Amino acid sequence: MNRQSVVESINKHKKQPNLRFALKEKVESFTNLLFYTLFDIDTPVDANLNKLEQEFDVLVQLACWEVDKPCKKLWENYVVKLPQVLESLNLDAEATVNCDPASLSIEEVYMAYPGFYAIAIYRLAHELFLEGFPLVPRLMTEYAHRQTGVDINPGATIGNSFHVDHGTGIVIGETAIIKNNVKIYQGVTLGGLYVAKHLQKTKRHPTIENNVTIYANATILGGETVIGENSIIGGNAWITASVPPHSTVFHTPEIKIKTLPHA
Repeated sequence: MNRQSVVESINKHKKQPNLRFALKEKVESFTNLLFYTLFDIDTPVDANLNKLEQEFDVLVQLACWEVDKPCKKLWENYVVKLPQVLESLNLDAEATVNCDPASLSIEEVYMAYPGFYAIAIYRLAHELFLEGFPLVPRLMTEYAHRQTGVDINPGATIGNSFHVDHGTGIVIGETAIIKNNVKIYQGVTLGGLYVAKHLQKTKRHPTIENNVTIYANATILGGETVIGENSIIGGNAWITASVPPHSTVFHTPEIKIKTLPHA
């Protein structure tokens, strides 16, 4: 096979007309600029909003494939939500300072906590998701996932004062509902009980009520599963049914220690 044949063969099999990886790179640039605009004290908000609008226009050109959809109005609808998103994120940062004895300052949370960064990008992406523009928010949260190890689908619904401790390995599915003052530790999965394409439009992931703490590596599955308020889910628990309010759920492993005889 000569070079021309290789070129023709590759072109023949490139079947996705909208697959432009430049979109992924530009979403990452947009996400970084958005984060700095909201949090960095030396970043001018007014000037950056102009830059963000320009970058967003490029994203629309690359990702708005439905010609009859008014994607140009998306930015106008989105930008007015940013103050409210920032208010929510400040509550998340305060929750982390109040929950984590290792945190020395709120500035440390904003700059150094991967859990907070993942929540921030989720909240910024979620508002775009609600506007019916799904690919860009998915790329935003996947960018945060790559940086932090925290995978939050932009379709999830998360209340106020959400604390993610350590973060690595957390998975929160698209239809999960997390209410207020919830604390989640590393390795927690809020997932689906079954994986099947026909369930796409159904609630597949659990609901976590107010004031719940979920410790490391717990797995909670199923769209009908509700963790009642003020409950504590212990590490490594596997839950596929609802838990009443004010419950403590824990996994008891069998640990055997064998003492070797002295030589």
